[in-house]
Amino acid sequence: MSSNDGVNAGRRRFLVAATSVVGAAGAVGAAVPFVGSWFPSAKAKAAGAPVKVNISKIEPGQQMIAEWRGQPVFIVHRTPEILSNLAKIEDRLSDPNSKESTQPTYVDPKNRAIKPELLLLIGICTHLGCSPTFRPEVAPADLGADWVGGYFCPCHGSHYDLAGRVYKSQPAPLNLPVPPHSYESDTIIVIGVDTEKA
Repeated sequence: MSSNDGVNAGRRRFLVAATSVVGAAGAVGAAVPFVGSWFPSAKAKAAGAPVKVNISKIEPGQQMIAEWRGQPVFIVHRTPEILSNLAKIEDRLSDPNSKESTQPTYVDPKNRAIKPELLLLIGICTHLGCSPTFRPEVAPADLGADWVGGYFCPCHGSHYDLAGRVYKSQPAPLNLPVPPHSYESDTIIVIGVDTEKA
């Protein structure tokens, strides 16, 4: 009888130890995803991360679209003609000096850029969030003889110039926002990093 007690005690210790190891492994397996959920995912980190954009292939008068924080960013290579047209329409704009609009303090409030020839705008209408279309042509039939190029929002008809400034009496209340940005070189723009902090 005493020999059976020894066998049963040894078996009991083995089963207790095995059960403890399996239980501990299960607890660790459950804790790892739980603790991991406290940290932002790679996708979440990337959504707010700065974005580098190569602008070397944008021809004068053309636009390219980048993405930053899930939003389209319009990048326009403005010509001297486009820049001269900006001053001609100031009396038709709601906020020509961009006093009420969102842009970094280091951009010119009228041309809304660090370098006048390169404009960056968040491509979301300030009315209800549609994406305006790039309409650089002068005096197209559907926009009128006084149109000097800009953006037209197809959802509710808001008009912006090629500095992203909204015309008077439009559904959109504000100019298109200018994102924080800096120049890493003549051909690389970093969207999401301020010039002042670069």
